[in-house]
Amino acid sequence: MADPRGFLKVTERELPKRRPVPVRIMDWKEVYEPGDKAVLRRQAGRCMDCGVPFCHQGCPLGNLIPEWNDLTWRGEGRQAIERLHATNNFPEFTGRLCPAPCESSCVLGINQPAVTIKQIEVSTIDEAFANGWVQAQPPGRITGKTVAVVGSGPAGLAAAQQLTRAGHTVAVFERDDRIGGLLRYGIPDFKMEKSHIEDRIRQMQDEGTRFRGGVEIGKDITWAQLRDRYDAVIVATGCTVPRDLAIPGRDLPGVHFAMEYLVESNKVVAGDTVANQITAAGKHVVVIGGGDTGADCIGTAHRQGALSVTNLAIGRQPGEERPEHQPWPMMPTIFEVQSAHEEGGERVYLASTVEFLANDAGEVRALRVAETEFVDGKRVPKSGTEREIPADLILIAMGFTGAERDTLEPQIKAPFTNRGTVAREDDFHTSLPGVFVAGDAGRGQSLIVWAIAEGRAAAAHADAYLMGTTSLPAPVRASDVAIGLPHQ
Repeated sequence: MADPRGFLKVTERELPKRRPVPVRIMDWKEVYEPGDKAVLRRQAGRCMDCGVPFCHQGCPLGNLIPEWNDLTWRGEGRQAIERLHATNNFPEFTGRLCPAPCESSCVLGINQPAVTIKQIEVSTIDEAFANGWVQAQPPGRITGKTVAVVGSGPAGLAAAQQLTRAGHTVAVFERDDRIGGLLRYGIPDFKMEKSHIEDRIRQMQDEGTRFRGGVEIGKDITWAQLRDRYDAVIVATGCTVPRDLAIPGRDLPGVHFAMEYLVESNKVVAGDTVANQITAAGKHVVVIGGGDTGADCIGTAHRQGALSVTNLAIGRQPGEERPEHQPWPMMPTIFEVQSAHEEGGERVYLASTVEFLANDAGEVRALRVAETEFVDGKRVPKSGTEREIPADLILIAMGFTGAERDTLEPQIKAPFTNRGTVAREDDFHTSLPGVFVAGDAGRGQSLIVWAIAEGRAAAAHADAYLMGTTSLPAPVRASDVAIGLPHQ
């Protein structure tokens, strides 16, 4: 185990500092300063190596957290990344983007600050890439079976890597011009620079995975043609249908879905030219929705030079301590200050948007909001509390309602649930032979660790379908729900 008295000697939780706000909003680089290895080892030494490590169940990947904490504390970085890679294909993604349910279920967190699991994870993989320890693992034999993976987000990439290593010929189809899905165009560079995607794609190509960017299944190739060409298909298209806000003025110029805005921004940061780009430069910006996507819009607006940024959330502000109805080891809902929130702007809770208002030119100029009140368990605008907030750009970041069905449903009769997701069994198999569903397309909007876990599990079941048996790990079932996290 790590230092057996570490958690007694080191009670402080230490994380790398974020770069100063005036500096970081001038560029798109990641917000954190380089970490200190001595601090990292000291923090890893706080791991208690519990007899029952609840951090394992907190993470759907089943990461062997005490093992790589111990190796980090001992300075054995190469062995640490091997244990980390044993359960997680892409720790460089999860270490930057996951909200770390493992830390919420850390036993030390019962009466002390939890172990800095997420920081140890990302530092381990960054050290591994820097030292050339991340090598391709091509299969020892080729099975002759072919698999199409549709979607190149974390679920699709995880499934593709597992199946390639099992010896199948795997092609990943992505409708965008670059590989990465939501990781590429939905996540701003200040949260994860895209070089990390490129590093992993190179490894996967060296292993034999084939990537087909700029190909939209359902249009460039029909779903029926894809099923005919490949022995198995894994649908990992994500949960991309945004939740709309059907109120007066919704169609006014200047009111956009968050993803429209973030995709264009990420393309420009990547060096592309976007005609008539949606930009916050010189504008009063209002972001509707208090989640991670809303925070991404806030940070992006600051870097584009917004005059002001206001973030509206319809619900109550969460408390700063774990609520009683979400005891350990559940993942609690608490008030969070992300890097984007530090950079400025106003956060308003219990705010119900009533109407978008136009100027003389027919463009959005403001929105009318009211306080939220709860009537018969429903959140409604409170009469007599209406006010206007100036806005030249309004971004709707209220989450997503399901997978796109425009071509998938009519072309191969793929069944959908009443939640808007593709229907599947516990083994990720749809009612269509050889067609599996992984990630948000089947689960609904969820966490990156669930996407990777489902990609790994779907790969195992697809391998068993193709070969009659499998040695690939299947860490989750399609019906599994995390403690404290609703199955959306």
